[in-house]
Amino acid sequence: MTFRTKLADWLALPLVTNFVIAVILVNAVTLGLETSDAAMAAAGPLILTIDRICLSIFVIEIVLKLIAHGRNFFRSAWNLFDFVIVGIALVPNAQGMSVLRALRILRVLRVISVAPRLRRVVEGFITALPGMGSVFLLMAIIFYIGSVMATKLFGDSFPEWFGTLGRSAYSLFQIMTLESWSMGIVRPVMEAYPYAWAFFVPFILVTTFAVVNLLVGLVVNSMQDAHQEESNEKTDAYRDEVLTRLRAIEDRMNARDKV
Repeated sequence: MTFRTKLADWLALPLVTNFVIAVILVNAVTLGLETSDAAMAAAGPLILTIDRICLSIFVIEIVLKLIAHGRNFFRSAWNLFDFVIVGIALVPNAQGMSVLRALRILRVLRVISVAPRLRRVVEGFITALPGMGSVFLLMAIIFYIGSVMATKLFGDSFPEWFGTLGRSAYSLFQIMTLESWSMGIVRPVMEAYPYAWAFFVPFILVTTFAVVNLLVGLVVNSMQDAHQEESNEKTDAYRDEVLTRLRAIEDRMNARDKV
């Protein structure tokens, strides 16, 4: 095994991964403490020192990964993510850089790229986006139909909620989230229109329970697919490693036979 291969294997060890996760969490705490005037007054230099140590560890990790993987480092989206996040953290504290300095908290997101389970959640969500587009389109159609109906049915009596198409859509969105939907909107409307429940209850059942659960199902299926794909990649990598070692053994045996 070459030095690069050994280094890559070492970086992939659970001990190293857990250490990096611990550093990320410690750094998250220090970044939060930096927003507290009392904490900075009591232990400002110590907090800043810990922050610099954490950043130094992140930089060393990125450099080691670059040495281990070479150009292949930039072929991984997660490696690019880590590279950008650490790069932002290296921006000097100069005037006009307050936005970039505030983005240092994005370093906490590195725990996603380091922790396999969190990574699968994000990959599953991203994979589900195309399918979610169809669900969002269905949701938009339902909201448009509901907004038109609500404006025509309740707009004259309740113009602040259903006076225009936009107000109706916003009110229906509030109802979908179940935030003060009954006492805040539906019951007052039912005082003027006793059968208004026949409109609102089916709307809640369709949007809140049916369509939202459809979104959850898409994300869960995508997470399962991402997990299966990762398992297949590990199996393929292990098979390739075994084949490589078998070929090396065969070459050595052939060389001995020739001697």
